[in-house]
Amino acid sequence: MKLELERIFLGADYTIGKLFIDGVYECDTLEDTVREFKIKHETAIPKGTYKVIITMSQRFQRLLPLLVNVPGFDGIRIHPGNTKADTSGCLLVGQNKVKGMVINSRATFNRLFAKLLLAENIDITITE
Repeated sequence: MKLELERIFLGADYTIGKLFIDGVYECDTLEDTVREFKIKHETAIPKGTYKVIITMSQRFQRLLPLLVNVPGFDGIRIHPGNTKADTSGCLLVGQNKVKGMVINSRATFNRLFAKLLLAENIDITITE
């Protein structure tokens, strides 16, 4: 399965994107700010292609998608959340119908996660 995250708005405080599965639009995303130099818990995932695996999150106490081998980052997950305060460097999914946030995040995540659970060899490519 190929996920592609296309960033469409790179703001001073947050980043909005569109997530596609095998070329088909799935949902919107919210991340921290894209920065040249990393600030822990405040920087978007670097552009690139990363393997995604499903593992137990100690923080959330549930199975979640994990991006593997992100340079300078550890524990980068795809998970529900609504605002920049919920990201901590991770990728939030939902619907960008309110400026600066995503809504309907849990329902959106649950639909996405069901698809990811059925997939093998998941990769995500992040572009701007």
